[in-house]
Amino acid sequence: MGGVSDDAPLLDDLMPWAVGGLRLGRDWVASPDPGTLRSRWAALADAEGAERERLFRPSRSRTPSAGAAALPGQRSAATARFADAPGPCPEPVRVLRAPFDEQWLLPDQRLIDSARPELWRVLDGQQLFAVETPELLVTAHLPAGRLGRVRPLHRRPGGAEPNLAPGLLPLLGARYGGWASTEDVLCWILAAGRPGPRGYEVPLAADPERWRAGLELGHRLLAVQLRGARGGEPPRLPGGRRPYVRSAVAGWPQGLAYDAGDEVLGLGSGTLSPVPAGAWAYEARGVRVLESWFAARTAHRDPAADGLEALGPAEWPQAWTSELLGLVTTLALLAALAPERAAFEPGPALAAAELRAAGVLPPPRRARRPASVLDHREEGPGGQFALL
Repeated sequence: MGGVSDDAPLLDDLMPWAVGGLRLGRDWVASPDPGTLRSRWAALADAEGAERERLFRPSRSRTPSAGAAALPGQRSAATARFADAPGPCPEPVRVLRAPFDEQWLLPDQRLIDSARPELWRVLDGQQLFAVETPELLVTAHLPAGRLGRVRPLHRRPGGAEPNLAPGLLPLLGARYGGWASTEDVLCWILAAGRPGPRGYEVPLAADPERWRAGLELGHRLLAVQLRGARGGEPPRLPGGRRPYVRSAVAGWPQGLAYDAGDEVLGLGSGTLSPVPAGAWAYEARGVRVLESWFAARTAHRDPAADGLEALGPAEWPQAWTSELLGLVTTLALLAALAPERAAFEPGPALAAAELRAAGVLPPPRRARRPASVLDHREEGPGGQFALL
């Protein structure tokens, strides 16, 4: 794509409400395996005194003796001090732990340094989260970890109130001769947005034809990134190029190995093929995604792992191999789309003066704050009602 205009709007202005990602404070509250989290909870709940303190890994924000409010939407969460009444293990929830790495989390605010309740309040089956990594990544799962700023697509549950600059959708609809949806804007951002010296820059096409071309590309990118979330079909490679398990994983694989000539990915005795070179080489934040994904699943076997972090599956779960096949497909499709996205030109852009005249820029301060979404009382520490 050619140079972006110096007055191109920023993502920070088009999607004004942004929140930092969850800061867990202790790695053991998340895991690629939900059963492991239940085992860790049981070990911590059964421990006493100094041993419980050691396993908990207290921080300035969270200790076993500190209470915390229930996370919104997690009605079974306990709010008494963990030291007094741990309660039953909460059902692990799916989160995005690293780029393209979906794991599980114990949704108990007593265990998490900064759980971002404002994100939990708007988490539902219609929500999407745009994450600056610094490339833009979209997920239907709650981002949990050091991923970057998180921008929910909707400010309220049920897909209500878009997290967009007020006036943007009517302006785009008038410009392009038809209604532009909230998801359309997100897809355009995926196709045309780029990190720049001023921030993540998003030129808006003045030409309706370029807008439609960007939407077509952006919707394909979004479908691949969502990986079948929200009831969609998981992305697939063309017939004959779909990866499959050539030999099952036996024991515990010591590492990944890639044969570019035969397009074979090895996990110890297990092999997957065909694995396109683009999937193997795909990087996020300067790290190969497949290697990062594998490292997260073997972290509990590291000799340096201690305490609850050392608890994990004794054998390689078959479900992880299935996840790996899906991840290879996602990365292969994104790698194949990368040249098209790099070459995409939005053409002449809407001028900042037009956006200002329409009241789109700058967004009002209220658009940068979370909306009031409370339709019921939330339980605070010790069973008291939360004061918000």
